[in-house]
Amino acid sequence: MKTDVEELTPTRVRLSVEVPFDELKPSLDKAYREVGKQVRIPGFRPGRVPPPVIDRRVGRDVVLSQAVNDAIPDLYAKAVAEGDVYALGQPEVEITSIDDGKELTFTVEVDIRPKFELPDFATLAVTVDDTVVTPDDVAEYLGSLQERFASLKSVQRAVQPDDYVSIDLSATVDGKPVEDAQASGLSYQVGSESLLDGLDTALTGMASGDSATFTTELAGGDFAGREADVTVTVHSVKTKEVPGLDDDFAQLASEFDTLGELRADTRAQLERMKSMQQVVQARDRALDALLDTVDIPLPESVVRDEANQNRESVMQQLQRGGATLDAYLEMSNQTPEQFEADVEERARKSVKVSLILDQLARQEELGVDQAELSAYVTRQAEQMGVPPERLAQQLADNGQLSFAAAEVLRGKAMNLIAERVNVTDESGHKVDIGAALNAPAQGAEAAEGTVEADDDAEVMAETDAGASPAEAATAEAATAEASTAKPAKASRAKAGTAKASTKASKAKASIAEDSTAEESSAEDSTEV
Repeated sequence: MKTDVEELTPTRVRLSVEVPFDELKPSLDKAYREVGKQVRIPGFRPGRVPPPVIDRRVGRDVVLSQAVNDAIPDLYAKAVAEGDVYALGQPEVEITSIDDGKELTFTVEVDIRPKFELPDFATLAVTVDDTVVTPDDVAEYLGSLQERFASLKSVQRAVQPDDYVSIDLSATVDGKPVEDAQASGLSYQVGSESLLDGLDTALTGMASGDSATFTTELAGGDFAGREADVTVTVHSVKTKEVPGLDDDFAQLASEFDTLGELRADTRAQLERMKSMQQVVQARDRALDALLDTVDIPLPESVVRDEANQNRESVMQQLQRGGATLDAYLEMSNQTPEQFEADVEERARKSVKVSLILDQLARQEELGVDQAELSAYVTRQAEQMGVPPERLAQQLADNGQLSFAAAEVLRGKAMNLIAERVNVTDESGHKVDIGAALNAPAQGAEAAEGTVEADDDAEVMAETDAGASPAEAATAEAATAEASTAKPAKASRAKAGTAKASTKASKAKASIAEDSTAEESSAEDSTEV
């Protein structure tokens, strides 16, 4: 077989392939066997029809066509290997001639991995936040811990701001009840302004058993924008009691006996957390600096496929959240053209990130062992809420374990970049990212897991450095950002993978039934 490579652009080539006919013999024999099983010819059993008979009764062209289609994937893979090109995306194959008994010729146009050089990472510099833990940081953390152990206590008095009340709400427009504006047993914090305009004012001063009516504009539903008379009835009034910050609280909220021990452990935890935040910042900012430095021509078909995947992912998330693209665009004040431009920009960044990280992984001969792959699958399973064994089996069944391994490699490449660039904190001190990643100190495993989980989300969706469009429309989209745009898969074409192709928001309810964790069905002395 002979293969000539013609560079059409820095990211696309045409392979001209000449195949001696004897290399088609295995596929030709297979085609005769398969056609022989399908045809019914008097005097011959299925599968026992001689080739000359098939040629006369069915036609040689039919057999040749089937043989060529069977042979093309392997021939394409060999041509890619002989041409020493790294193919990306789906190839376009054109059969140029079939000289029966002599030669098959075909051409392939396919995008390829562009050639580029990575700079010396030591020439790049990034700045990360300081790791200094202030007394205010410790106080803020302990304050939030106190809030977690707070409890709601019933009180027999008038409602005051910050109280928690159990209420019924009902709205009428022009004297007629609004069906989607009726709610019972709502738990609500007075002053949160999270339900209806005017509700907090109406509630202040009421007592258990009281009812009051106020006028407000409905936010959604069939009567969105209409003035409605809303009646609120108070069933109970509760106040939040926060435990004192003392030794008793330290024993209640931790494994420590004294408040001093709890403060010291809190400071140590915050220091470790800030150290890992430095690592995450260094990775992200080092990659951004590298993206700004390296100019890479991008394979357009790969960018197009990536954009299509991003667009489809956003549409699926909006659909699952009961929203529409038109509703999202209106809410986010975007035009369809701006939305498409954003999808295109994120796709181009995603492809560029993948190319850079993959090349670095090859240059450094990075590898993935079974333990690292298992850890990756476990983290993904935890985020998806499925057993790791099930996800591993799904990946294996779908032939996606190689993609999972590629994501692990990209995460390791990101860490390598962060280790080699010059990283300083805001105070001007040099930060040793390698030491932070490999620190054996207490909590390092958990911290490393934090960085690796960040790899799984951000490396897989580096194009989504900002919020996904779907976040603004659905709560699900906010948690599915990592899957909104996966990096383009840049893998060498393998036998059997090439497919030859011959060239010839629902409206929100008027009354939101939201409640905080502190509010939901809280009883006396229950933790909030």
